[in-house]
Amino acid sequence: AAFFGPVARGNPVVDSFEAELRRVLSSLRRLRGAGEAKPQQHDLHRHGANTLFNIWIQYKPRLPEWYYNERLVKVGDTLAQIKEYKLALQCYERYLQQFVSVNVDDVMDDVQRFKSSFFPNGVRDKNAALMFHVLQARNVCIYQMVCSRDRNLQNGESLQTCLNALTSLRLTMQVALPQEDLCWLIYNGTIHIYTICRHLMVMGHSAKVLEYLLWASICMESSIPLLSVHYLTWRATLYTAVSQCYFDCQAGIHGEIDELKQLEDISSSLEHTETEKIFREATLKMSVMIFKRAVYESRKKSNGVRRESKVNPRKAVNVSWPRTTTERLLVAMFDGAAAQFLAILEALSDPSRNLLPPHPPVPDEVRVPEVTSELFSAGLEILSGNSLKEQKQLVRSLDLHFILVENTFVITAGEEGVSGDAAVKFVKLAFSYEEWNVFYSAFEFVDNFLQAQDDPTWKKAELELKLLTLMQPVVFPGRFERSFSIADGGKSKASSTRQGSEKTQSIRSECCSESLKPGDPFRDLMILATTAFSYVSTFEQNVHPDKEILVDVVMCLWQKCKTELQQIQKSGSHCLEYIHKEQAYQWVHILWIMNEIIEKSNIADTNVMFAEITLCLAAILENVADS
Repeated sequence: AAFFGPVARGNPVVDSFEAELRRVLSSLRRLRGAGEAKPQQHDLHRHGANTLFNIWIQYKPRLPEWYYNERLVKVGDTLAQIKEYKLALQCYERYLQQFVSVNVDDVMDDVQRFKSSFFPNGVRDKNAALMFHVLQARNVCIYQMVCSRDRNLQNGESLQTCLNALTSLRLTMQVALPQEDLCWLIYNGTIHIYTICRHLMVMGHSAKVLEYLLWASICMESSIPLLSVHYLTWRATLYTAVSQCYFDCQAGIHGEIDELKQLEDISSSLEHTETEKIFREATLKMSVMIFKRAVYESRKKSNGVRRESKVNPRKAVNVSWPRTTTERLLVAMFDGAAAQFLAILEALSDPSRNLLPPHPPVPDEVRVPEVTSELFSAGLEILSGNSLKEQKQLVRSLDLHFILVENTFVITAGEEGVSGDAAVKFVKLAFSYEEWNVFYSAFEFVDNFLQAQDDPTWKKAELELKLLTLMQPVVFPGRFERSFSIADGGKSKASSTRQGSEKTQSIRSECCSESLKPGDPFRDLMILATTAFSYVSTFEQNVHPDKEILVDVVMCLWQKCKTELQQIQKSGSHCLEYIHKEQAYQWVHILWIMNEIIEKSNIADTNVMFAEITLCLAAILENVADS
């Protein structure tokens, strides 16, 4: 390149290099945007990866080192943006291999060795910022590759790889922290740590990630530029994540946040509207975590005190808000129904609780189930609008937005960050806790809102909630659906049940085959199976229910059908005779549907039990062929 003059546009070597890079990146971008990969696309992708590899080898001796390295990192960033994390990682590691001849991870266990390997000229060197960026980006790619192959971290190596990435990020930030001009890198590092830690917390590994979240919080406090008001909201997010970790580890006392009063004092003395908004948001986040602890702890400590009589939900419509100890605490700590609803969601959320099987709270403390019921009652009251009438205000917040239309509280989606996500989450929590009265009442409010939306996000949520309503009679056959609805104003139990069932019954009738009559033992199972199958067969990929819910549906069906199907399987060459004699055709049909759902929704690798389901179908089909 130097032979032809300055290394810039117009230099034939540079122009050729850039043109080849543009072609291969454009090809990879098109393949990534094409959606689900097919065999032909796999070949094209492999060709693109090989082409990129050859470009780096071919042009390394032809370009100055500084230009080559700069483009190496830039292309890696571009590949990461289009989610080609494996190719991006190869770019970053090719850059790092110029400095260390051993495995990069082997250098991460010692600070001095880390510095001498990657920063031989010190961290003030002009190339240090680029090196820090590469080290961080490499860890992000490693984490994303783990997610792509083992999102649920079922393999122990996947979990360890994530923890190694966190350790590496922490070491990089430790070296960069004294340099004030690298505050951007500290900030980015806290985001990467938070992202990985939140994922691991959901998977039940809060104890393992606590130290990393604490480190991220300390870094934000130790960097002077990051102490400005502009970053306060992010600091509050990190604090709440630390508190959540302590809650998950059953050490709630350590999760209390002492800075809340200071934030309140500062925010009250500020005049700038935007600054006040930032402080209010930070204060709200911390208040929610404090409420989460206080609502349970205050009741545990009062076990010896005379118990307050529980509010009868049928009479609750005639009692003014706040009606219970929990609602009084909500009113005392939060202004407005939206903030109160957010606090309720956080208090009910538990990363160790799965959607299935639904179960009430573990009564390790006498008052915990009572508090949980009061939280659901308060949430339903807010969702229905009754609490708003009492508090006499319209609610607008960063998390929820409700408007009062013809005396009905309606969830709305809009530009102000107002989302039905929280309401959908509330319905799912009610299902998980077996709060069936709340579940069906809340479902009516939320489903009316979802059906009025055109966005795929809301259609996806609508399908998920409908699947839950169809799972309930399968999980709890014969269970009385619903005895009361706040929305009906305290009418008779029979009237309430009849009205409350209309929507769910209409959903079931829409999904039910004419050949399945009420009372048919296969009816609820077949409705659930065929509905889930139709959702993954007829709707676009972005509207499919979450894989977690589809996994729950398949596992629920398998548990209900497993015994009968194994009997069919054991009948061997007499398979057809057994199926005819026992009228077992429907069991095989449901088994086939389960396999179709597994295939069409790409969930085969999420649970080892799915292999048993597929083998069972194969064995039955072989027996049928032998018959």
